[in-house]
Amino acid sequence: MGKSTLLLQIAASLARAHGPVLYVSGEESAPQVKLRAERLGIAEGGLYLFAEQSLPRIAAAVAELSPTVLVVDSLQTVLARADGGEVGGVQQVREAAAEIARLAKLRGMASFLVSHITKGGGFAGPKTVEHIVDVAIYLEGVRETDLRILRSVKNRFGSTHEVAVFKMGERGMEEVVNPSVFFLSRDRGPKPGAAIVPVLEGTRTMLVEVQALVSPTKYGPPQRRCAGLDYNRVLVLLAVIEKYLGVHIGMSDVYLAVAGGVEVREPALDLGIAAAVLSSLRNRPLPPHTVVLGEIGLSGEIRPVRKAQERLREVEKLGFKRAILPHQEIGSELGLELVRVKSVAEAGEALGLSG
Repeated sequence: MGKSTLLLQIAASLARAHGPVLYVSGEESAPQVKLRAERLGIAEGGLYLFAEQSLPRIAAAVAELSPTVLVVDSLQTVLARADGGEVGGVQQVREAAAEIARLAKLRGMASFLVSHITKGGGFAGPKTVEHIVDVAIYLEGVRETDLRILRSVKNRFGSTHEVAVFKMGERGMEEVVNPSVFFLSRDRGPKPGAAIVPVLEGTRTMLVEVQALVSPTKYGPPQRRCAGLDYNRVLVLLAVIEKYLGVHIGMSDVYLAVAGGVEVREPALDLGIAAAVLSSLRNRPLPPHTVVLGEIGLSGEIRPVRKAQERLREVEKLGFKRAILPHQEIGSELGLELVRVKSVAEAGEALGLSG
């Protein structure tokens, strides 16, 4: 996935700027970590590597070195005490996290703890670990692609749900400065079943492309498949479209995806999903240089979205000319044609997809 690679890069940067950093590896041997460091071009003199699992020895190394930053990779490999059960067990993980937190506070030392995740996507181990730490960050990605998303889910020092986007390259993790350009297709020519939506991830606006394919069902019950979207929300939106636009998709297969492999859980995406489905069903592309945003209610109304002005500024920067959005106030003038709609029926007309 890239956790160790990213942390090694961060550790080298911190050692360069703030003094000694102790990187404790419990999963890999020292030669293995050294090979990765050489591949990444890391040779900072202030970065110290310690391949160890015993917590008392780790504490002794901290006392000897007095690092400004401690990195433990990973928490599940740390042995808090010999009689505390198996390595990675609930008791060992809890005690190790508590002791490292105590050391960090006592010495004024920042600490990074790497933790595995469960199949359900949560932190592996006791919930007390999440309560102990000040910041909890998930590294997400699709193994078949080089895309990685760093997502904050807890932050005692700032806003949560902030994201950073990286690509895994030969020299490690490389930041994607403008994720919107990465997620959007380079070929913006008209194509049925595609809608561009400005979404918010934390305080960051990213433009994503929602893609839909609607085709007649030939065998068995109709299929509903989606990638990067909330499946239950998609089912609700399909029901709203069918009822209030009079379209018949009950006997059609519907496939939906967010291009680029990113996962989005945001109400403003509703109108983009509906537009993409209608576009594929009618086999008509959306008007060029157009974005859509808005939450769809159960009665077919288009509801306002938060921070609409910030989203539209990003839309304007990327050269789009027109936006379909709910009736809501936009603070300052923008170089966009704003088409406000109250219902999915009005949105369909504005996009040339009705009838």
